[in-house]
Amino acid sequence: MTDHPAITRRTVFLGAGTFLGVSTLAAPRIVLSQTRFPDHPIRVIVPFAAGGVADLTVRAVANPLADRLGQPVVVDNRPGAGGIPAAQQLMNAPADGHTLMAATNGTAISRTLFHSLPFDPLRDLAPIVTLGSFPIALIVAPGSPIKSFSDLLEKMRREPGGLNIGTINAGSTQNLSAELFKIRADVKAETVAFPATPQLVTALLRGDVDLAFEITAPLLGQIHDGAIRPIALTSTKRAPNLGDVPTLTELGVKDYDVTSWNALVARSGTPAPAIAAINEAVNAVLARPAVRDILTQSGVEPQGGTAEAMGKLLAADTARWAEVIEKAGIPRQ
Repeated sequence: MTDHPAITRRTVFLGAGTFLGVSTLAAPRIVLSQTRFPDHPIRVIVPFAAGGVADLTVRAVANPLADRLGQPVVVDNRPGAGGIPAAQQLMNAPADGHTLMAATNGTAISRTLFHSLPFDPLRDLAPIVTLGSFPIALIVAPGSPIKSFSDLLEKMRREPGGLNIGTINAGSTQNLSAELFKIRADVKAETVAFPATPQLVTALLRGDVDLAFEITAPLLGQIHDGAIRPIALTSTKRAPNLGDVPTLTELGVKDYDVTSWNALVARSGTPAPAIAAINEAVNAVLARPAVRDILTQSGVEPQGGTAEAMGKLLAADTARWAEVIEKAGIPRQ
């Protein structure tokens, strides 16, 4: 008995026949078909360039997932604003479970941020499973006079609007997490957006911005080397590899919880048994110590869980970021 969670069309249609009655058996070609799922390679479209956190997360699970499902899993990087090129690839593929997409909290943001999105994340995507999560850190230069979060808050309240907060692109999770922080902490500061993390870090180190909001995963080496100093995390619980860094919740910022995440989705209309098979396989892969170690060392906390939980996460983040975009007055793109 194989441990591959493959399903067959026979299983699907015999189940339907039991419900609909023996008239279903009039289609013997469909009922007796032994086509397995998956019956050819699975493609996972990643809406970012190779080497990013989403890409690393998907690649960490791809080979073990292929072993589990009995078919190759091919990673296809399709970067582009709002994840639009990746989503277009997904929308143009059959809704049969053989083409998946890596969704992120950026997927939730895109629904409000873009004027004309060629897909609706809540309507057109079928949630499968959350792969991993990772917090955002408030970081300062090692020589900064801001030694702690209390120093930061005191300075912000003593000099309203006197500090600059750096993030990457306007409308990114990091950018919106800074805007949400200003709302929840009731402070004023200028938010300055940079094209990418290297430019942001350079600006921070030369004093162009006083602090920055950035995901921890690509910064772990610099943090552990002392080149960057984190003073707080945006998640509600501490990160395993940054255990001495407190969370904003611990520090008294109420109703603030921002965690970046990566997940797998399919096209809406994908058969439920295919969704269930992939979900079961991914959860089994994420339980493997070797996979968990790879993700943890990359700054990603393995997640897993049900398709329903992933759908609730997407819906909740879509609503939350829509509110922040409106309150912060961020122009739609």
